[in-house]
Amino acid sequence: MNTSRVILHVDMDAFYAAVEQRDRPELRGLPVIVGGTGTRGVVSTASYEARRFGVRSAMPVSEARRRCPDGVYLAPRMTAYKEVSLQVFAIMRRFTPLVQGLSLDEAFLDVTASQSIFGSAPRIARELKQQIRARTLLTASVGVAPNKLVAKIASELRKPDGLMIVEPDAIRTTLDPLPVSRLFGVGPKLQAKLHALGIQTFQDLRLASDAQLQPLFGRDAHVIRQRAAGIDNRPVLAEWDEKQISTETTFDVDIDNVNLMHAELAQLADRTSSRLRAKQFSTSGIAVKIRRQDFHTFTRQRLCQPATNDSRVIAELARRLLDDWLAEQPGAAVRLLGVGAYELGPIAQLSLFDVANSQDGPTNSSPLDTAVDRIRSKFGNAALVRGSSL
Repeated sequence: MNTSRVILHVDMDAFYAAVEQRDRPELRGLPVIVGGTGTRGVVSTASYEARRFGVRSAMPVSEARRRCPDGVYLAPRMTAYKEVSLQVFAIMRRFTPLVQGLSLDEAFLDVTASQSIFGSAPRIARELKQQIRARTLLTASVGVAPNKLVAKIASELRKPDGLMIVEPDAIRTTLDPLPVSRLFGVGPKLQAKLHALGIQTFQDLRLASDAQLQPLFGRDAHVIRQRAAGIDNRPVLAEWDEKQISTETTFDVDIDNVNLMHAELAQLADRTSSRLRAKQFSTSGIAVKIRRQDFHTFTRQRLCQPATNDSRVIAELARRLLDDWLAEQPGAAVRLLGVGAYELGPIAQLSLFDVANSQDGPTNSSPLDTAVDRIRSKFGNAALVRGSSL
């Protein structure tokens, strides 16, 4: 591909259900639904045979049983899925160290530099698919594109066992006809509001005016328009490594209360920003890590300008990322949350003009942050707790 970046999105096909059908051949060809077995259980994965009945992930199992009463309903075997996941990720890392796992069965790979060793991106994608199938007897769908957004959409368009390559000059022709529901974060409610404005496709969204989009997206309207145009500069983050500063926590009991999630996230953002200030760093990128009750792990990230280490700014950006994920996963229970800072750099002194025009608030530590840091340094981290984390 003739571009500065080449990104692969690899997504195992109906992963949990496929593992069950592989290990139990009598289930092949049957509608298999893996998920919670209790009264409030949700579907983790549905085989493609089950999807023909309208069963999908995150759907209540009670609704799945109504749609597919003759399906095979199984409790998750997380140990088995993790074992296969380790095999898949080991294969991915043969081609590049830049592997960002989104869950046990999904990842982004930056293979830009790998092409000089393994050949073109399409060749890498085909070889990757072949090695996964040979090692696990399972199929994966792969999207190849200049950025993460388009690569993920491409892999979804060719499922199952698909491979779709989107060249830089084909991004607009590929995305423009797609329905807005294909854009991640656009759920049924938001989709209905866009349709009411006459916005049906990516092209409609790309060409929409500020007057149309700002009531729905606020100051993120320009970002949504960029996404509809296939513009996405987010880097592939190779795990939570030394190039990031991050804080995460695992809950003793899974939480599904949004207010409690916001409070926990604010506390994590406060701890991450405090560590940034202690190391005299600022950050141009914020990421949140979310692990669902079924152990699927997700990351969401966004760049922020100007760079910052202000607790309020980082907490607000993290909250927006979590809320975007919750819009895709209504009613989801969470067992782990994390807040990370990447694109790190030394604290820079901004001009008065820069500070006055910052949309995300102050960039470096505010007087409040400085006072909090001093008190905690003297009396311990528990000496002060921000109200937003209560």
